[in-house]
Amino acid sequence: MDELLNVSTDALDIPDGIKLGLPEGASHLPRILILYGSLRPQSFSRKLALEAERILRRLGAETRVFDPLGLPMLDSVPGDHPKVLELRELSLWSEGQVWVSPERHGAMTGVFKNQIDWLPLEDGSVRPTQGRTLAVMQVCGGSQSFNVVNALRLLGRWMRMVTIPNQSSVPKAWKEFDDAGRMKPSPYYDRVVDVMEELFKFTLMIRDRSNYLVDRYSERKGASEARALSLAAGVISSTQTATDGDE
Repeated sequence: MDELLNVSTDALDIPDGIKLGLPEGASHLPRILILYGSLRPQSFSRKLALEAERILRRLGAETRVFDPLGLPMLDSVPGDHPKVLELRELSLWSEGQVWVSPERHGAMTGVFKNQIDWLPLEDGSVRPTQGRTLAVMQVCGGSQSFNVVNALRLLGRWMRMVTIPNQSSVPKAWKEFDDAGRMKPSPYYDRVVDVMEELFKFTLMIRDRSNYLVDRYSERKGASEARALSLAAGVISSTQTATDGDE
């Protein structure tokens, strides 16, 4: 067994570019941002987020976990608030993300949704999430449900992210973690490993191609028309200047 994880060392695969048939020469480790959706001191979504981080680091990723404590409600403060800037900078830094939320009243928590709402679809000419990979997971207080992961998929699509096929839903989460906050060995734990491994692979495959993959005909057409209008305006302005000079 791996000393840091509850996984079989023989079965754990460490993905790399060679196995995936990618060109050699990647400049850095995959950068993964992890968000969770609870402020409770014993938050199970936070425990699952930290478990995901351990797995990703073992696979070879560079990770950051954003702490939502202190993040104001959307529009209650200007966008230059320190916690808002921290979240947006981490999103720009990331090449992939993990979203983990508890299920509350059949949906994701307000704590989690508030984080996503602070990430604009567009910031100047930069889209903070477009083209990044995404893995979605949820924790349940009772029986297993998929309400949250389904909703997170909708959000990921809206944020123009590449959401991987696999996902994790942990029922009765209070039974799945020990007193030290570690997730116990179980099929649910194995699924979390599966999801993180898949996210790592997809991130390796997509990160250097994301700009091309999300390049759109409609946006290229709009940019071309804008350039044509700008050029026409410049010609008219030059002609008008020359005419004024003749007078």
